[in-house]
Formats: sequence, structure tokens, C-alpha cells
Amino acid sequence: MGQVIGGKVRKFMKKKIKYTDAPASISSSIKSSKAVEDFLPPPNKLVLKEDNSRVTIVLSKKSISFFKEESKRSGIPYQTMIKKVLDLYTEHYAHK
Repeated sequence: MGQVIGGKVRKFMKKKIKYTDAPASISSSIKSSKAVEDFLPPPNKLVLKEDNSRVTIVLSKKSISFFKEESKRSGIPYQTMIKKVLDLYTEHYAHK
């Protein structure tokens, strides 16, 4: 009898599966396939550092409250949200 896992007998897990009876088209495709080199950059190259400047700014309590509430809902820091809004505004009007 096989090993009991979660109330079910798993005796079929001991038997190795051989894929010898696969259709010829699949088998020939696998044999003629070529390995592709990893083309993705390493994790430290995925996010490019932006040229940022730290500033002090006075904002209305209404604005800060809005972004803090949205931050709680989304899990995104409110400072990041404010930065994104300013970046989008800049992108929109800088190219006109």
C-alpha cells in the first residue's frame, strides 16, 4: 500500500512516467528545438535609477489627506503617488 497523504493513497507516485509514446511530431519538435540564451537583464538592472532631487514643499491638508487615504487603499506610499502625479503633469505639458 502507498503512503497516506491527506487521506488519499499515493501509490501511483512511486512509478516513474516515461514519455516514449508521445506523437512523433512532438518528439521531433523537442529534438530539433534550440536553447535560447537568457535575454532578460539581472534584477539590479530592471529598475533604472531616476535623477531625483529632494525638495521641501508645503501642500494643503486636503491634498495630503487624499493621498494618505489612497495610500492606505493601494499600499503605495503617498509620496510616490504625489511624485507620479507631478511626473505625469510634467510629461503632458513639457512636450507641447
